[in-house]
This record gives sequence, C-alpha cells and structure tokens, in this order.
Amino acid sequence: MNTGSNPVRENIPTLQDLWDLIRKIDNEDAQNIALAMELYVTGSMNMFNCRTNVDLNNRLICFDVQKLTKNLKQLGMLIVQDAVWSKVTINRNQHMKTWYYMDEFHLLLGEPETAQYTIDIFKRFRKWGGRPTAITQNVSDLFVTKSVQSIIKNINFVLMLSQSSDDREALAKMLSISPEQLNFVKNSGVGEGLIRCEGIILPFRDKFPDDTELYKVMTTKPEEVRAA
Repeated sequence: MNTGSNPVRENIPTLQDLWDLIRKIDNEDAQNIALAMELYVTGSMNMFNCRTNVDLNNRLICFDVQKLTKNLKQLGMLIVQDAVWSKVTINRNQHMKTWYYMDEFHLLLGEPETAQYTIDIFKRFRKWGGRPTAITQNVSDLFVTKSVQSIIKNINFVLMLSQSSDDREALAKMLSISPEQLNFVKNSGVGEGLIRCEGIILPFRDKFPDDTELYKVMTTKPEEVRAA
C-alpha cells in the first residue's frame, strides 16, 4: 500500500492493516503485541479501527467524545488532539488560522498524557496560527491541577460568568481579582460577568436581543432549543 504517492483516504492504513502485518511476523514479541492489539482491532474497543466517514476539510468540525467508554476516552481525546494539531499544521501552510474550542475543558487535564498535550497546545498553537479556547463550568476543579498554571500563563483573554463561592475564590487567587470585582460574578444575570484581557479586568453586560434569528441559533437553554 503506497500512501506516499497518493495519500487519499482510501489508501491510508488502519489499525487492522498494522495488526495483520504484525501477526505475520514469526516472533514471540510480535505475537504478544498482536494479542494486546486484538481488543482494539476486532474486539469491543475497535471504534478507531476504521477510516473516517467525515470530510475533515469542512469549515467546522466537531469531535464528540461523550459516548466513548472509560477505557477508550483517554485514547480518544489523544486522537482528537493529534487530529487538531495536524489540521493546524495544514492550515498554517495555507496561511489560514484555526479556532479550537474545548468544552468541558477540565476533563483534558484529568490524565497526564492529555494534560501535557493540552499544555503544549496553549504554548505552541498561536505560533502556528491556532486559536485555542477552553470552556468549563468547573473552575475550582480546573485549578487544582498544576498543569493549569502553565496554561494560564499563556492565556491573554478570560471571560467569566456567574460563579459559585468556591469557584470565585479559585479565580480570585489565580487571576488576582479583587473582592469588589468578584461581585460582578456573584449571582450575576445572563450575559453579565468579568473580562480579563492582557492583565486588565473589566465588568461587562451583554443584553443580547432574544427576538433575533441569531439568538435562536446561539441559545443553549433547553426550553429554547428547537427540536432537530
């Protein structure tokens, strides 16, 4: 299989191809490797043993890891991060910027491998035209990891909405927010909070009109989301 001369989707090898080659090797170590791989090739964890049916050239791509089992989640997140990094590299060569939004961001810091990859993303992405954006509702959980300290040092924009007492304390300590400023994220209304940009902290209030088509597209309130 020559993928170098014609690297189209149909020619890209899968884990199955690698497994088949290893099984042909008359060597005990090779057979042990093949045995360890079997679960991920033909067993219950074979989710990644196939070519994607998604057009990765789309302008907007969403990776959903919610349905991955516990044993596959870490591997799945690493695969997603690697795919994003590859996309950033390709786009840079084409003089294009890449926006990368990570929802439930604290989950990426729960495992050493994904945490280190995430730190590298925030350190290196901007030099390659990448724009990483982290989103989380669990700020206090986020700040208990040492990894986030390296990430915060490479973030120049933070938007904070209403926060719980524990989360406010964590934000105040990490971002040097005064008690007076914290009042803007204490029981604040929809579209109200604080912005920290280049070390400057400012309150904001965005009363976005809810009778517009744009609002209907952007709202995340369950009672307002249209049925598919």
